[in-house]
Amino acid sequence: MTSADIPLPEVEPLIDRMAESLRPSVAEADNEAMLVGIHTGGIWVAEGLHRRLSLAQDLGTLDITYYRDDLARGGMHPHIRPSRLPWSVDDRLIILVDDVLHTGRTVRAALNEIFDFGRPARVLLAVLVDRGGHELPIAADVVGIRYDDLPSGKRVKLTGPQPLQLALTEPTENAR
Repeated sequence: MTSADIPLPEVEPLIDRMAESLRPSVAEADNEAMLVGIHTGGIWVAEGLHRRLSLAQDLGTLDITYYRDDLARGGMHPHIRPSRLPWSVDDRLIILVDDVLHTGRTVRAALNEIFDFGRPARVLLAVLVDRGGHELPIAADVVGIRYDDLPSGKRVKLTGPQPLQLALTEPTENAR
């Protein structure tokens, strides 16, 4: 399959579908679900979900840079942003949102950081794109679109924030 053969859908309908899939869990949590986006693309997706789900709680954000297992590799020049969880995570439903799930290492780092803030009752993972190639036993509970057969030399990238669009790119040397 070539890059030209891979259809890239509009992002907004994918976020609509994700919000519908999350509604039962949010209702079960008595609208006390906490939405947490991972910098940067995960925050863009989380903002769209937050609006669609009409959540009363503020949106949380994570910068998992210091939790990554590849930070010490040569060539990494991290841009650190503060994480913001404006509420207690203890005994709450946390909906962790990212743009693209590939190896699972970003999600692992985000879970480590969330648990440094407290002990949630449950964590759901919502991703816009699951591109396969997982290196860790991590699976999304809610997926906008799944690509199991992307060429190994391609990455799916979310660009934005306005408009949000999916693009196929060449991987950078340290991208994980």
